[in-house]
Amino acid sequence: MWSDSILDTIGNTPLVRLQTLGRDLPCTVLAKVEFFNPGGSVKDRIGMAMIEDAEAKGELKPGGTIIEGTSGNTGAGLAIAAIAKGYQCIFTTTDKQSPEKVDVLRALGAEVIVCPTNVAPDDPRSYYSVAKRLSTEIPNSFYPNQYDHPANTEAHYRTTGPELWDQTDGRITHFIAGAGTGGTISGTTKYLKEQKPSVKAIGVDPYGSVYAEYWRTGEFKESEIYPYLTEGVGEDILAGNMDFSLVDDYVQVDDKTSMRMTRRLAREEGLFVGQSCGMAVAGALDWLRAHEGELTEEDVVVILLPDSGFRYLSKTYDDEWMRRNGFLEEPDTLTLEDVLAVRPRAEAVIGVAPDDTLASAIEAMTQHGISQVPVLDGDEVVGSLNERGVLHRLIAEPEARDEPVRAVMGAPLPVVPASVHLDDLTATLDGEAGAVLVRAEAGGFDILTRSDLIAALARNGRPR
Repeated sequence: MWSDSILDTIGNTPLVRLQTLGRDLPCTVLAKVEFFNPGGSVKDRIGMAMIEDAEAKGELKPGGTIIEGTSGNTGAGLAIAAIAKGYQCIFTTTDKQSPEKVDVLRALGAEVIVCPTNVAPDDPRSYYSVAKRLSTEIPNSFYPNQYDHPANTEAHYRTTGPELWDQTDGRITHFIAGAGTGGTISGTTKYLKEQKPSVKAIGVDPYGSVYAEYWRTGEFKESEIYPYLTEGVGEDILAGNMDFSLVDDYVQVDDKTSMRMTRRLAREEGLFVGQSCGMAVAGALDWLRAHEGELTEEDVVVILLPDSGFRYLSKTYDDEWMRRNGFLEEPDTLTLEDVLAVRPRAEAVIGVAPDDTLASAIEAMTQHGISQVPVLDGDEVVGSLNERGVLHRLIAEPEARDEPVRAVMGAPLPVVPASVHLDDLTATLDGEAGAVLVRAEAGGFDILTRSDLIAALARNGRPR
């Protein structure tokens, strides 16, 4: 028996018991493994659904172009459906996403436009705004807008929910998932609660997203929004498909925990999955252990795993990337945190402002006996001064003393996390600066020079 097209293979993904990670819990813990979809993710379900809805309403005509903002997976789902149905695709995404995701979209014949991550959603440069603009400029185009399109939630109500109900013989008691557009958790939960109102839905959110705090308080707090590395989950907007009334509780997970759990799923369960999968499992296990006294062997918990690890080979599954971001623990090697812990307590970092004169900067350097200073514009590091560069400038232009620092400053000193390993700093410290800034937990910066690191290595031996 065969399928008429690749679209017929979407859905009916397996449910797999977590044999290792969930064995200390009294309940049954299962994973809904969505990378079995042809495009490698749960988003295949909504790609086809949104296109078929648009066709039925006459919004998408033969030869049309589908334009969408995507973190990668929805784009793949749309592209596969577009190939089967004869449409073109243009996708906007962010520079936060892995190169593998962009490569997949281009391999499927789509045009991909990469936009900056750290801009407001309504900024004309954001991937939301660029997609909207293109959809108004390109004739015979369709902008699905997965965040607000009701076919997104409806797809999970019609497929994911019924699959879980049938696969567990109606025994499911808890459904745990992350949320980006909100369609997966909302549509699936709506169906399950209609079958059995006692089913609990637990949302998992990365720190830096607004969802968890909005669920708790009903307030959209911009203070909760900040950059995070876990891809394809959480939001800095309230998506129309996110129905918070269906969610019974919310937990949050940091990037490091998500990345490390993603690797554990591969090594301990044989589940080669993506970053948001690790986040969902880490959050689920935290929630289940916190509520262990309420669980019994009759409880059946399902955690949705959205995508495949092949999307993250250059990130989560790359040791160098993991180490660079402080996610790979190697206790036998020295980190900057180790150096700071044994270094004599230093005063606050001396910095100068871009509008200070070079003369005042020289005075500060002389007064404090320092050979280099960062140039700070508020909390942002915008440049640096070092005595060699200052000397060369004054010899060439003595009148430069009266110029603002911004006119003579060099490149900013590198800013690195305290968790970075010394053997990852070789190239950085071989550069002209000879120092790095370490962002302090309490705010501000510490500065570490070559001499600080030499002293640390003399005390502790070279990193292994």
